[in-house]
Amino acid sequence: MIPEDLFGKIIKYHLLDQEQEADDIRKGLEKKLDAMVNREVYSKSKTAPTEEEREKFRQEYLDRKGMQESFRW
Repeated sequence: MIPEDLFGKIIKYHLLDQEQEADDIRKGLEKKLDAMVNREVYSKSKTAPTEEEREKFRQEYLDRKGMQESFRW
């Protein structure tokens, strides 16, 4: 679900031709896409069929979150 303020900006952009909202919309949609991808990778890290695949997705998730290699177990 997208935040209400982002939805309002999308409506203003498309229905009222308020093009100054374009950058905020782009940033908001990129943030939402990142959150969706992070959730997908996290889910795969918990549900992948093999331990090797779970570990691969766990490492990918930690990389996406910016967790330093030296801080991981």
